[in-house]
Amino acid sequence: MKSIHNNTIISVKTFVFITCMFLSTLLTAQQTVTEDDYYRLTTIPTPEGIKLEGGGVLSLPNGKLAVCTRRGDVWIIENPAMSNGLQPTFTKFASGLHEPLGLVFHDQALYTAQRGELTKLKDNNGDGIADEYKTIYAWPLSTHYHEYSFGPILAPDNSFFVTANVAFGNEEWWRGESRVPWRAWTMKITEDGKMEPWATGMRSPAGYGMVGDELFYTDNQGDWVGSGAIWHLPKGAFTGHPAGLRWTGHKDSPIQLTEEVFYSKLDKRQVKKNGRYVKPENIRDEENPDFAYELKKSFPELQLPAVILPHGILGISNSEIKVDKTQGKFGPFSGQLLVGDMGQSKIMRVVLEKVKGEYQGVAFDFRTGFQSGVMRMDFDNEGRLFVGETNRGWGSAGTTNSGLEYLSWTGKTPFEMKTVSAMPDGFEIEFTLPVDKASAEDLDSYFGKSYIYKYHAAYGSPQTNIEEIKIKGVKVSEDGMKVRVVIDNLRQYYVHEIILPGVKAKESGNTILHPTLYYTLNNIPEGATVPVSELSTKRSSLLKKAVAVKKAAPKKASKTKTVLSDAEVQPLLMTNTCVACHHKNKRVVGPSFTEVAKRGYSNEEIVSLIYNPQPKNWPEYATPMAPMPHVPKEEALKIAGWINSLK
Repeated sequence: MKSIHNNTIISVKTFVFITCMFLSTLLTAQQTVTEDDYYRLTTIPTPEGIKLEGGGVLSLPNGKLAVCTRRGDVWIIENPAMSNGLQPTFTKFASGLHEPLGLVFHDQALYTAQRGELTKLKDNNGDGIADEYKTIYAWPLSTHYHEYSFGPILAPDNSFFVTANVAFGNEEWWRGESRVPWRAWTMKITEDGKMEPWATGMRSPAGYGMVGDELFYTDNQGDWVGSGAIWHLPKGAFTGHPAGLRWTGHKDSPIQLTEEVFYSKLDKRQVKKNGRYVKPENIRDEENPDFAYELKKSFPELQLPAVILPHGILGISNSEIKVDKTQGKFGPFSGQLLVGDMGQSKIMRVVLEKVKGEYQGVAFDFRTGFQSGVMRMDFDNEGRLFVGETNRGWGSAGTTNSGLEYLSWTGKTPFEMKTVSAMPDGFEIEFTLPVDKASAEDLDSYFGKSYIYKYHAAYGSPQTNIEEIKIKGVKVSEDGMKVRVVIDNLRQYYVHEIILPGVKAKESGNTILHPTLYYTLNNIPEGATVPVSELSTKRSSLLKKAVAVKKAAPKKASKTKTVLSDAEVQPLLMTNTCVACHHKNKRVVGPSFTEVAKRGYSNEEIVSLIYNPQPKNWPEYATPMAPMPHVPKEEALKIAGWINSLK
């Protein structure tokens, strides 16, 4: 692969082709294992008439489960795991709430963040139903539908954190606005009703979690957010979306950066429109993918993502962060983070580390197949992970609009990458089981790429500035539990995506259940490097054979192929993030490509709609499509041609 810059999108056909060749060749004689062999999903039956759209899920000290729903109810579920073959029982604890999206149990009461307030719910007479609804703190609303409020989460000092969504703009539906205080902010609220503005820069901060004594949150792709990610959120942080800077002049604001200073640094041509600063689309960050990292030099309060969750791969609408504190009851990943996703109805696994004072780390796929979008999660005392699900009408993978399931470890240890640590010359990968040394010492068992996402006012970003990772050699530990991978071209701030399809387990011969790692390298650590003499540089030549097969493929001498096949178009759909919202044959967030083909648009009309969507053409879909200006015209035409071939 060649390195690319600016708006040129690299073709990933070779990358995808080699991946497929590896998997096809290496899995031929292997035992077939699935996620279900290690982590089993159980659906909790819901009584007829109850819409259990899980905005909050909480395991209570008495073994019962509390679930608040998007529709405004709080249910207490007894025997949620259906022990002894008995069905769970549901009791409505509270009702009439305005879209509660989180639950905390504190001081014998439940607390939830409604759309416009933090509310305490308490059963004072012991009948199992809340008779006290107390407003702890209320904040303004503009009535825009997107002004969700998430939380609370309990801080170490027993105060509460709440995060607040932006509204969307009048000119472009997807452009985030903070119309009233404290939209795009995180608030810290005490029991006595005092609010402390904590941080800003959020767009749609649906996920949150305390890791140790520190606050982290997840955000969703959109304007100023190239891909979903996890951010560390210390007090006074600005995490990138400028809408909330509107309120930094407040006397209690821990942030001094203003809209005017922020935008003037971006581009001297900034102008005011209707009293607000706006940003022209031809700003220089479109030309420089590293722009956010240069901007950090001017604005030290700018907090970059700790771990990027590549859009369309590790989710499209990331949700709650939950730390595994089960001490092994949930398997070999104790202390690690689990992160939900609504759109892809899945859970990812993340491991953080601190390098030069900043958080960074690795992300892996973990468990797919939930019946609806994963919104909230909590462990019970037995190590079961209860998952509240909803698609809120936005669309998600799965078969239902809502649900409640739990995930339990079967007791078998999967062959996985347990964690990855950054090294001065590459990465050290630790496994859950010993590796087969011959396969792990083969350089053809490893390949990958590094890339970045743009920081700009447009909606989202493709993977940009892609470069093939050059692996110099590997060193396998004596016990086979670790492999040091030495890389020639590490890049600070970039996602390093490495696939290990050829590494096998020593005992079973199985390949890795989830063979791809995604490491966000905010800082390269200092320290000793591995001497070249200690590295294995052996190759099995499988990679060379795969490439040779590709090169040897017969070519049509005189006829130019104008329509791509499904396999050929897939890299373009992935690179340009089309698959985040669309599938060939089924509805996801948006219509299937087959549905689009039936509309009879010309190729040129489809390209025009990619750049300038018309939501009125698809009124049956709750989520309008955002403009996709990053898709190169040549690639947009190829995608359009493929779509029209589905008629």
